[in-house]
Amino acid sequence: MKKLKGIGLLLLSNILIFVTLSITFTILVEMVLPAFGIDLRGSFMQQDLLWAFVIGFGGAFASLAFSKQMARMMLDCVQITQPRNSAELLVYETVHKIANRLNIKTPEVWIYDSPDPNAFATGPSKNNSMVAVSTGLLANLNEGEVRAVLAHEMGHVYNGDMFTTTILAGLMNTFVYFISRIVYRQVAERNPMLGLGVYFFLQIVLSILAMIPISWWSRRREFSADKFAANTVGKEHMISALQAIERWVNRVEYQYQTEDALATMKISGQTRSFMQIFSTHPPIEARVAALQKL
Repeated sequence: MKKLKGIGLLLLSNILIFVTLSITFTILVEMVLPAFGIDLRGSFMQQDLLWAFVIGFGGAFASLAFSKQMARMMLDCVQITQPRNSAELLVYETVHKIANRLNIKTPEVWIYDSPDPNAFATGPSKNNSMVAVSTGLLANLNEGEVRAVLAHEMGHVYNGDMFTTTILAGLMNTFVYFISRIVYRQVAERNPMLGLGVYFFLQIVLSILAMIPISWWSRRREFSADKFAANTVGKEHMISALQAIERWVNRVEYQYQTEDALATMKISGQTRSFMQIFSTHPPIEARVAALQKL
């Protein structure tokens, strides 16, 4: 969980909030209220699409509104307001300088404890956001590479990628809820309990499938953020940063495979093909190739 980047965190929280709202609403209307003599089921028959829209976008925007708080809850992180060392000063000054150049409010700057070189940006808007980097990023990348990664994350902030992803997530949520309700009504007419079970199952399965187009969109935004970083600090630094991250990943994977005799039987050793459609980030080699063409 602690390795999720900003958009990945947003998508996960969106699914959890949306499914919770959707299931709660269905139980309330279909079971709780009728038990107290309040039967609203008939009145909602022709309004499923409206409720799908409200619940779908409500869950998406709720996850966006609280994205910074959820990120801080999931990570062992500290906010940098007064840099205590050269690494913190590098991160703090880079974010401030880019924000001033873009004429936007400086995002909150955080550093979180994690060995993998990583960073993310999240927040409701470009003037209400946070940028966080891992201790592993500062330990494994040089100054120019760190600046490039920070510029990349500031590209996400400036381009409003969190907001556009939320819009797409809200649209997908709407379809998930609407389709689930239609199937539920058909099955519940014959067997109410089976209908409820089918409804819960469809909510989870369709929410996972909805991640495919959302993740595809996220991968496209990564290329745009890379281009932003290239224009801000130079493409050579962004390429070098990506290659440094890839070297770290390859080294860790090699150690994992050689030190663990059961590695090939674990999930992480079997997710290189099909599961890539759920990835919010494109392969590093594709990103490097795109940067070299600039």
